[in-house]
Amino acid sequence: MPRTRLRDLTEGELLEQLFPRFGGITGPAAVPLGPGDDAAVLAAPSGSVVLTTDSMVRGRDWRDDWSSAREVGLKVVAQNIADIAAMGAVPTGLLVALAADPETEVAWALELAEGIAQAAGEAGAPVLGGDLSSAASGTVVVAITATGDLEGRPPVCRDGARPGDVVAVRGGLGRSGGGLQLLLAGRGRTHLDGEPGGSEQAAHDLCLVHRTAGSPPWREGPAAARAGATSMIDVSDGLVRDLGRVARASGVRVELDGQALRVQADGPLTRALGADEALVQVLSGGEEHSLVATFAPADVPAGWQVLGSCAAGEPAVLVDGTAPEVIGWDHFRG
Repeated sequence: MPRTRLRDLTEGELLEQLFPRFGGITGPAAVPLGPGDDAAVLAAPSGSVVLTTDSMVRGRDWRDDWSSAREVGLKVVAQNIADIAAMGAVPTGLLVALAADPETEVAWALELAEGIAQAAGEAGAPVLGGDLSSAASGTVVVAITATGDLEGRPPVCRDGARPGDVVAVRGGLGRSGGGLQLLLAGRGRTHLDGEPGGSEQAAHDLCLVHRTAGSPPWREGPAAARAGATSMIDVSDGLVRDLGRVARASGVRVELDGQALRVQADGPLTRALGADEALVQVLSGGEEHSLVATFAPADVPAGWQVLGSCAAGEPAVLVDGTAPEVIGWDHFRG
C-alpha cells in the first residue's frame, strides 16, 4: 500500500492533521489566541518572559535507525524545557518549526507531533503555533522555541555562584552519553518496554531510554530557585563543560569530589559500560538535561546530590584538585 508523503498534502491539509494532536494542553499562563493565525498571544503572568530555542537535525542529532519520530519529539521538547527550568522558570508555551524533505512520510510527521504533544502536556506548555517548510533531499530539521515565566522571581543565572557554595545535581549524569556509546558500538535496543532493574540488560536499556527520550527534572528548577540557588545550568554538553561555563561567568573555581562522581557512575551506568567509561560519561556525557546548581550549604533542597563546592581562584573545574582530561561536547568541534 503506498505511503503518503508530505508532498502529497497541501500545507493546510497537513496542519489539519497536526493541530488536533496539540489540543487540550493547558499550562500556568493563559493563551488568549492559539494556533491558526499569523501569531499566537500568550499571557505573561509575572510581567516577564523567559525564552529559549533548540533544534535537532536528522543525521546529526538523531538517526532514524536509533530514534523513532515520537522519541525525536520527546527529546526536542526536553532540551528546551530544561533550559527554561535552569533559569528557575516554569514552562508556559512552545513554538514548533519543521523543515522536511517533501518525500518524508506524513506518518513520521504525525508521530513527531504526538511525541511533542506528550512532552508538552507533561510540562504544561501548550503548543502555540510554529512553521512548516520544505527542505533538501534527506533533510529534516525540528526546532522549538519555548517560553517560560519566573513567577515574580529573578532569573537564576550562571554568574551567581560564590566561594563557599556547594555544587549539587538533580537527576542522573552520564546515562544519555552512555546510551550514545552503546549505539555507536552497535549495542542497540532490545526491550525498552521493560522496567529498569538490576540486570545488565536493564542497565543497558536505561541508558538507551535516556539517550533517545529522556525527561528532565524540570519542576526542580523553580523549586531550586525558591530554595535560593545562586546559579544553575542544565547538563546539555557534559558536566565539566557546563560547569566550566558557570565557573567563568561567576569567577570561581569549581572543585568536584571524585567519590561523589563515582557514586553517580556506580550502578546501571557501570553495569552497562564498565567502571572507567561510566566515569568518563559522568564527566563529559551530553544531552542528559539534569540540573546542576550552586547553593549556600544550608539551602540544598532534598533530592539534590552534592558533587563538590566553589572556591575563590582562577575559573576552572577540578576533580580532586586536578583538571580532568575529558571536557564534553562542542557543536563545531565534537
